[in-house]
Amino acid sequence: MSGLAELEIYHSRPFAPTRRLSLGASNLPVDPAPGPGGILLGAVIAQFRGELDEELFENMLKLTMQLQEGQRIVQPRLRHRFQEDRHGLTRSRARLRRDGDALTVDLDNHGSGLQMMVGVVYTAGSLPTVARRTVMDAVRKGMRWTGPLDRSLYAHLSGLTAGRDWDVSAYDDPVQWALHTLGLRAEDDGAIRLPDRKSIQRRFRDALRDAHPDHGGDSDDAATRINDLTEARRILLA
Repeated sequence: MSGLAELEIYHSRPFAPTRRLSLGASNLPVDPAPGPGGILLGAVIAQFRGELDEELFENMLKLTMQLQEGQRIVQPRLRHRFQEDRHGLTRSRARLRRDGDALTVDLDNHGSGLQMMVGVVYTAGSLPTVARRTVMDAVRKGMRWTGPLDRSLYAHLSGLTAGRDWDVSAYDDPVQWALHTLGLRAEDDGAIRLPDRKSIQRRFRDALRDAHPDHGGDSDDAATRINDLTEARRILLA
């Protein structure tokens, strides 16, 4: 297994009379967003989604929007006080790992599900502005997720089409995966510039023709290859 992202949250013990939260030293790659970091945050939220009643759900949703916009948050919120000091707090962690050709989330949680979820939202709110909106979207997707906690969730959080096994590289960086799948390259002159729409469409049609068994493509792999090409085009044209 190899680690892709790690979340670290400090919180009061479940039996403590006061409820406090602080952020730890997380490793959350989010470039391009949501990246492995955003997938991990959304997956942790989805893990504990069932613990949110209607009132908590609405309050947490409101908090995601306020943090996304960089607003000042009056404390306490969602039954917890957010602070910088970690003294006397317990650490919980979550890791997103690559396990062969699949993703998995390992949880080492010593608090409540609500503490983990609130910590996730504040963590997302601490990210750089350029990635924060997309990562918060992944967090909100996790809040609304009602399906199984499997590959379909990871695809949903990353913006990939659900219902199939994607190569792990597609989760790491969907844009680079899409470029590689179509045999294209982006220009990098200080800012990544994707090929224009006509070039993407033309390359898609050529690759689609080559993948078809009637044009020499492997009939056993044709369906998977065509699905990959279609998804790659969707990502680049989105």
